[in-house]
Amino acid sequence: MSEPTAQQAQTQSNWAEPALAAPVPLGSYRADDVVFLLKDLSDVQLERGTEEREEAIQTGTHYSEMLPEEYQPTEEYVGLFHKALQHSATQVALAAGVVSECIVRKRGRQLVLVSLARAGTPVGILIKRYMQQVYGLDVPHYSISIIRGKGIDENALKYILQQHGTDVQLQFVDGWTGKGAIRRVLMQACRQFQERYGVQLSDDLAVLADPGRCSDTYGTREDFLIPSACLNSTVSGLMSRTVLRSDLIGEHDFHGSKFYRHWLEQDLSNLFVDRISACFATVQQEAVQRATALLEQPEPGDWQGMEDIRSIQEQFGLSDINLIKPGVGETTRVLLRRVPWKILIDREDNPHLQHILHLARERGADIEIKPDMTYACCGIIKPRDGDG
Repeated sequence: MSEPTAQQAQTQSNWAEPALAAPVPLGSYRADDVVFLLKDLSDVQLERGTEEREEAIQTGTHYSEMLPEEYQPTEEYVGLFHKALQHSATQVALAAGVVSECIVRKRGRQLVLVSLARAGTPVGILIKRYMQQVYGLDVPHYSISIIRGKGIDENALKYILQQHGTDVQLQFVDGWTGKGAIRRVLMQACRQFQERYGVQLSDDLAVLADPGRCSDTYGTREDFLIPSACLNSTVSGLMSRTVLRSDLIGEHDFHGSKFYRHWLEQDLSNLFVDRISACFATVQQEAVQRATALLEQPEPGDWQGMEDIRSIQEQFGLSDINLIKPGVGETTRVLLRRVPWKILIDREDNPHLQHILHLARERGADIEIKPDMTYACCGIIKPRDGDG
């Protein structure tokens, strides 16, 4: 093997040095399920009230500089989560099995799973567990931060490369797609990482559900309820959204997050992944068949969902497309974290939308039926005066 050129050696040193410090243990998941590459900001006051945070975001403050106050669900709403989990566990397990089978066949077995915090974390755990149960693979799994408008946590990527080298395949994982904003951020981040450090990373994003049709590796394109979308930290390892602020995150730090230890008694994170994992044996045969069909006749992402979004933007006279959040997962986020204005649904009897209708009524959002959408539902954030 020839010696590396001076330029190649310098490029490698950019990501290999300095050696980054090992992450601190975070989250309520088992240590062998996931490693969070995040800086612990648990002692920092970052939360703002919903109205105050909404005003700040719509007047220019980046959402990653503060945190929403975590929604504390009522007993009735937690009951809806358990009902949804019971109803859809097999469907979620099948989607996890399909996407896992696709990953193994497309990427091989020298893998590192890199889930995007925080919705991607439970999905990454499910994929890791499926590979372990079905293939006997003990695949490393990390959860890292990616932020719209700011990019991916490059220190986290460097840490993974320092631990595993550049010969392994990094597979990025998220829960679902909406407009495809994070997919675009990931594509740009991988290009920038190669330019800066000479390391080519695949920008393929594996998701359970791809209703936005912007991913090539998915379990289904149906816009269905993934029960982990119903709740915030209490189904995501008790971790907050990720934070990136220059006064809190240093040059060699990972992006930040809070670990809500005081909610351990309300935590449903492990219950969720345990319940889904228990269904893998039942769905394995069908997962293999569906993955085989998807790989033999692939349907590349055509971003069809964006056509719906542009139509909705025009219909309601919205200047900012970011006020529109399509799909079950994103609509849930609007209702839990933002100030909702309108909730569009395909039909009132859709079994995947019971929690959406509950939250919409609780938050006083208008509910409108729009049967011709690609998505099952769509949340519209309340615009400031003069917009909409």
